[in-house]
Parts: sequence; C-alpha cells; structure tokens
Amino acid sequence: MRLIRPLSAARRERSGRRRVSPVTAAVAVTAALALTATACGSENDTKADAEVSASPSAGGDGKIHIPDDVKQKLKEHGFDLDKWKGGAWKNWDKEDWLREANEYINPVIEGLWDPDRMRKADDPDKGVDTADLAADQGVTDPTPAPVRARPVAAPYHDNAATAGKVFFDAPQGTMVCSATVVKDPAHPGKSNLVWTAGHCVHAGKKGGWYRNIAFVPSYNNAGKTADQLVGAGEEEVAPYRIWWGDWAQTSQQWIEQGGETGGQGASYDYAVIHVTPEKGSDGRSLEETVGSALPVNFSAPAVPDVDSLTATGYPAAPPFDGQKLYQCQDKPGRLSVERDDPTMYRIGCTMTGGSSGGGWVETGTDGKPALVSNTSIGPVSAGWLAGPRLGDVAKGVYDAVSRKFAAAQ
Repeated sequence: MRLIRPLSAARRERSGRRRVSPVTAAVAVTAALALTATACGSENDTKADAEVSASPSAGGDGKIHIPDDVKQKLKEHGFDLDKWKGGAWKNWDKEDWLREANEYINPVIEGLWDPDRMRKADDPDKGVDTADLAADQGVTDPTPAPVRARPVAAPYHDNAATAGKVFFDAPQGTMVCSATVVKDPAHPGKSNLVWTAGHCVHAGKKGGWYRNIAFVPSYNNAGKTADQLVGAGEEEVAPYRIWWGDWAQTSQQWIEQGGETGGQGASYDYAVIHVTPEKGSDGRSLEETVGSALPVNFSAPAVPDVDSLTATGYPAAPPFDGQKLYQCQDKPGRLSVERDDPTMYRIGCTMTGGSSGGGWVETGTDGKPALVSNTSIGPVSAGWLAGPRLGDVAKGVYDAVSRKFAAAQ
C-alpha cells in the first residue's frame, strides 16, 4: 500500500510506515506576503521578477501589504526577504524546513505559479509494494472491484464547482494534489476554506511544511489536453484566480508520525487551508468567486449505512496526465490498517497519484451533498482508494481554522 502521493516533476517520494500519536489538532501559523521572485520550475527554469505586492488582506490600492508583525515573525525564523525572493525558498536544509504546527509560513510569490509550471507538476509515481497491509489487525472488507474513473464533463465549474488543485513545492520538486472548497461556519456564504489531505501540506515525521502552497479552483475548466495547454494563459488554467494558503492546519498525528508511503496514520490524513487571492482582493471570498462550497459532515454514517460515495480529483500518474478532472462512484467498504486507528472508507477506483486530497461526497438524508472524506491511500495497481472517516479530530482541525479567521472579512 502507498499513499496516493503528490506528484513531483523531479522524482517521487518514498518511505516506510509510521505510528499514530495521541489525538490532538495542530494549528499552522502563517504569514502571507508577495515577493519579487525568481521562480524555479520543475526544470529549474527562471522567470522575470514579479512586482512586490502582498499580505493576508489587500488595501484600497488592491495590493497586499505586509504587516509589521508578519515581518517580525519572519525575522524570528531567520528569513531574509531579499534572499527568499531571490530563490532562497528552494533551500531545504533540515534546519530551514519549518516543521512544528506554529512554524508554518507561506510567503505569496506573485507569478510563481504560471500555467506552464502548473502543467508540469504531474510526473508519474514510482510507488511501493503492498506489504503494509499485513499490519491490519482490525476489520477490513474484501478488496473492492476496480471502478473505472469517469471524466467530469467540461466546463468543470458547471459540474464540480468546488473541485480544484493544490500546488506546492517540496524538496523533490513541483508537486500537485486535489482539493475541495468547503463552507466556513464563521462566514456563511463567504468561505475561504479548502479541504485536502494532510500529506499535501506537510511531509510528516521526516520533514515539515511544504512551500508555495496555492489552490486553483476549476483548474483547466474547459478540459483541454496537455498539448492544448502548452502556452495557455492564466485565464485558461485558473479562470477563478490563484489562491495562496495563508494558513494551514493538519492533525498532530500527521505532523508527528506521517510518512511518505504506507498506511498507518492515514486515518488522520486531512488538512484545512485558509486561502487569500494572489493578486489582491476584489472583495469576494473564494466561495463567492466559485459560487459554491460543500458542508463537511463529521458524523457520517458507518460503512454499512452508506449507499454511495463519489470521489473527485485530478489523477496525474499514467494513464492520466493530471490536466483533467475525474470521478469514481462506489459503495464503500471498510479498511483497517491498525487496530487502534479509526476504520477508513474504501472504494473501487482507478484514479492515480495527483488525486490525493480530493473530496469524497455523500448525499445525505436531506438530499444535499456533503464532504465526508478525502483521498489518502491506494495500491500501486490503482484499483481502489481509501479515505479517512471524519470525526472529532477532523472537526477540531476544521473548527480551529474557522475560529482563527472568525473576526476577519
């Protein structure tokens, strides 16, 4: 078994198993600012300097301004803004890789995520074997039959408006996951929250917070092929803007014990990102911009009571190329990786790496859809996917991010 890992344009991540620590929620403190930068793509290509302009909120001039307290926090962590904007973010020395919950800093670098850089974040996963399943000492249902992933009809905004891609940089290169716009109880109708997998924001026990985390709703909305996207403009790949993560939170279990592959800890493999627009605010939230957000159900029924789950994502490993949106629908079974961990949902699905973090949706008794899980793990053979069943720990992550920004907007 392996995690459906974020895909790198350089090389794939690998590692062994991990154990889960006691249940707690972890908050990631962030600073948002835009910097003049030399962008490094998957092939170390460079970009012209971009205009300095940024912060968590925009002023009347439409630019994002850097608060003094944010500048101070960056100094406390040893960040030199001039060096960072010149490419120092590519320095992944162990001492410089911010790891703890309150160390997350994600400077917005305007223009870094250009269409070409996003398009290239899709190299195939090398994968690992399935030996990790041998640790299952709980209740696991028979392996489901593969369900062929079906393409979502374009334009994606008309058929899956809450779906999108999360892009970020890791030591291995430029990487990508899938994600979902979710509602914010503190700001009804005006959410800036995105749900994804924990391994899409934090490397776990052997690393720290990834860098340059950004969300693109309805990526490649028209469903164009990779060839058709060569030379495409930003409006084609990001018609609803690029949104940077100015705050992120995952479970403490993932931070302390998460690994690159394997199954243990997958029951807590989720994250919530609070986002801000890259190029300044037009006064609209992410939810208002895309026109939709899903509620999150933290009391979803047990497997026997769920008739169907629909997983959505942008699979990028062959036979997919990461540019198009797909879905799988199946009745879930149970997957238990470790006796003391919550049982996961598992469905048949042929989606591959890149679909990590994509939302799993159930239609409730009220007839309305709600997010109940996200893609976390799957086998090298890509015949099924598994996602955590959301409970108190997940709710703690979600509520903490919502509360943190309750006074904003």
